[in-house]
Amino acid sequence: MYRQFPTLALAAALAMLGSSATLAYDKSQPPPPPRPSASSAATAPPKPVAKLVDINVASRSELKTLPGIGDAEAAKIVAGRPYMTKTDLVEKKVLTLEAYDALRSRIVVVHKGPPPKTKA
Repeated sequence: MYRQFPTLALAAALAMLGSSATLAYDKSQPPPPPRPSASSAATAPPKPVAKLVDINVASRSELKTLPGIGDAEAAKIVAGRPYMTKTDLVEKKVLTLEAYDALRSRIVVVHKGPPPKTKA
């Protein structure tokens, strides 16, 4: 700390010696910039969170708001429903892996109703 503020080091040394000398401020150098306080970071407005799109119920127009999804891709997504997981988009060859990577953080799969029957 004293390396950053040499006048503080000198003031601390003088305080330990019990001297009544005062320090002169060197006005030829600009003062250091103020540090951001923790309270100023807490008062910053929150970043807007993108709404997640459920690929099982979203309309074509909602799907087209996703990055890399146009009319053809939205039609493929609707035709491939229902999806059990997000990765079904790649497994069912609805989207390429690159297209899926671009939008995977913006989509979700919500299941409504009973789980699918499994083969025994």
